[in-house]
Amino acid sequence: MTTGRAGRAGDQAAGTAPGSRLDLDRYVPALLTFVANKLSHSASATYQRRFGVNVTEWRIMSLLAIEPGIPAARICQVIGFDKGPVSRTLASMETRDLVATAEDPDDARRRLIRLTPRGEALHDEIIVVALEREQRLLGCLTPEQRDTLIDLLNRLHANLPAVTTSGPSKRKGRG
Repeated sequence: MTTGRAGRAGDQAAGTAPGSRLDLDRYVPALLTFVANKLSHSASATYQRRFGVNVTEWRIMSLLAIEPGIPAARICQVIGFDKGPVSRTLASMETRDLVATAEDPDDARRRLIRLTPRGEALHDEIIVVALEREQRLLGCLTPEQRDTLIDLLNRLHANLPAVTTSGPSKRKGRG
């Protein structure tokens, strides 16, 4: 993607003159969004065609394989989705015998979700394709670059509260 190089990413910080335009080749939120959207769209098409699951179902299955017996709130927290879509997706998955729920022994109001044997078997098929897709995506990077990318993405993820929690407005002229 070439949209013009206005300067380094830091040049677009607060204090940029009115009427400035983003350099989409360097604006990190846009780059992350573009990659994530395209990757997610192609994954969803692949998983739907080959396995009959969409990318949201796959993300939930992946998490449940790592953390079996968790509440829906944990799924929302980890994958960053709202409760409504997760609840609808889980209901659909339960109908198809991919997940099962049980009462939390510590809190009768809460349901714990796990993969069923059918869900585990499907997960084990899909993960092969998912890891192969990851290898193809990262094939343009050296092992050192991959490690650096993973480290930087983890650092950005940990720093999300800096932009996702409300803080004081820095707009001038507002009283």
